[in-house]
Amino acid sequence: MPQAAAITVNDRATAPVAHTFNPRSIRGDQAIFVEAASAPVGERKIIVSSRKTGKNHKVRLLIVNPTLVNETINGVTYPKAARTAFADLTLTFSEESTLQERKDTVGFIANSLAASVTVLNGALTDLEGIW
Repeated sequence: MPQAAAITVNDRATAPVAHTFNPRSIRGDQAIFVEAASAPVGERKIIVSSRKTGKNHKVRLLIVNPTLVNETINGVTYPKAARTAFADLTLTFSEESTLQERKDTVGFIANSLAASVTVLNGALTDLEGIW
């Protein structure tokens, strides 16, 4: 079982920026990592959980990416999440799966999200339909 530590991932900006998510809490089978923001409402989060259901292991990765804006009411400025993007990935592995099968499945996911996989990139980032 890995110990909770900072997670650093790059965004897809023209000049990629490294974002560091630090451990916030671990409760049971769930670990929460956050990238600090000017206000908690604007914190980006990575949430990882793992549980066994019957003969399967379910591992869930949730990414929460709010867009923070300032709202002024009666001359007082408050931070507010204008909108939030979510990515929710659940992997289900049989208890009989091999380490290599799990590695391959994770590799397929990771590599399918590359910008160079234009069919999926167009559908996921440009919101284009596949025909």
